Amino acid sequence: MSKTLGAWDKAKREQRKMTIVTAYDVTAARLAEAAGVDAVLVGDSLGMMVGGEADTLRVTLEQMLYHTEIVARAATNTLVMADLPFGSFEESPAQAFAACAKLLKAGAQIVKLEGGAPMVETVAFLSRRAVPVCAHIGLTPQHVRQMGGFKRQGKTPEAAAQLLEDALALEDAGARMVLMEAIPSDLAAEITAKLRVPTIGIGAGPGTDGQVLVFHDILGLTPGRAPAFAKRYLDGAQLITTALAEYVREVRESQFPA
Repeated sequence: MSKTLGAWDKAKREQRKMTIVTAYDVTAARLAEAAGVDAVLVGDSLGMMVGGEADTLRVTLEQMLYHTEIVARAATNTLVMADLPFGSFEESPAQAFAACAKLLKAGAQIVKLEGGAPMVETVAFLSRRAVPVCAHIGLTPQHVRQMGGFKRQGKTPEAAAQLLEDALALEDAGARMVLMEAIPSDLAAEITAKLRVPTIGIGAGPGTDGQVLVFHDILGLTPGRAPAFAKRYLDGAQLITTALAEYVREVRESQFPA
């Protein structure tokens, strides 16, 4: 069972790969758990996947609490991770703790926050107060406007060195996991080898301890174009559209209800 953080630490020691998918509702959480996924992430990506937003910045803490509660209700044997949304934690460590306390009470077992070196003090503050933290570095979607778009990170020697330094500092501050998004695979593998805590990759190559993908990307439900690093395992949009169209046809031709 991978519900506990200890199970993730053990997997790291035994070099067993772990899996995470996003989940925003009961249906996704139940399906992910039935498939044997090790953790579900209630991501602020729900702003894009569920709300049709261009980025994650408008997602509120109240929305995250609602979705975390319903996902945790369904994923009873799977680790539940929840995102701290933009504006809910950057002001001060105390602000971050207040938001984390609400997410943990809603059912999260670990809380994810974006940012490198500037968040070290906050991670340390939270860790000393019994809040398990997953630190998110590399491409951090909440900083997309500052970054000038969803761009790959860590491409220069200087940027790569900074990401490694950030990861080590966040681990020292008490982070229980480090998620790396859209960075070179060799850099992700190097960071993974140097950290004692589990690493999670998304668009960061195969060298991390685990992988995370968006539920809608896996099932081919993503509106528009999916990220280049995502793999579609099902043409879900076509299958669902075909089924709905068949329902429409049967009703109009008086075949349903029989």
